[in-house]
Amino acid sequence: MTRVKICGCMRVADAIAARDAGADFVGILFAPASQRRVPVEEAAEIVASLGVPLRDIEQDDPPPLHPGRFATPAAWYAHGAEALERLLARKRPLTVGVFENQPVEEVNEIADEAGLDLVQLSGDEPWSDCLLVARQAIKVLRPRGGETARDLVRRVEPGAAVAVMLDPSRGTGASMDPEIAAGVAVELPIWLAGGLTPESVADTIRAVRPWAVDVSSGVETHGAKDPAKIMAFVQAAKGVAV
Repeated sequence: MTRVKICGCMRVADAIAARDAGADFVGILFAPASQRRVPVEEAAEIVASLGVPLRDIEQDDPPPLHPGRFATPAAWYAHGAEALERLLARKRPLTVGVFENQPVEEVNEIADEAGLDLVQLSGDEPWSDCLLVARQAIKVLRPRGGETARDLVRRVEPGAAVAVMLDPSRGTGASMDPEIAAGVAVELPIWLAGGLTPESVADTIRAVRPWAVDVSSGVETHGAKDPAKIMAFVQAAKGVAV
């Protein structure tokens, strides 16, 4: 079953709607240029509404990732997907703080203050930054003009991020070429974002077969999260047999 992230949640009510719909991840934006950026204090309230932060839940098994044991991107990110499943077994939805080209120290400070479970690096950060942040990190990969699926796979580095997301939109709603995305998804358990809606997500999942899908503006009405659209999106995404 495809996992779902509802991103750009700005209110407690948004996060509760995502949780009640069955979302696996709730995204909170801290990127300076984002119109959906949330102050740390309000973000902490959103996180608290979803239960105890993952850092405060007792963990008996080893850390999810073991750098050095999985040399290829395919092996590394398959292991990362397994690690995320273990985390979801402890808490669902997990909260994801979304950052873009911000100093690692700032990312860590916000993650601690807000109680975030994961972080997402959405800018031009080097892959090595994923090892410096104090949470497991999702790294966004944006296609460049003329790139093929093989080109994108070559740009993915193992050993740092727990997951990789394809997102051409940068908040614009632009969609990923499904053929290219599918070519990457054959190699890696990718997250897919950009231009998804309750009406399009099922067909996109059938065409691409991503590990997870991510939506923000596609579940909004007049710029605000719409609980009915969130429910429709989650149901459509999770109703696809993959």
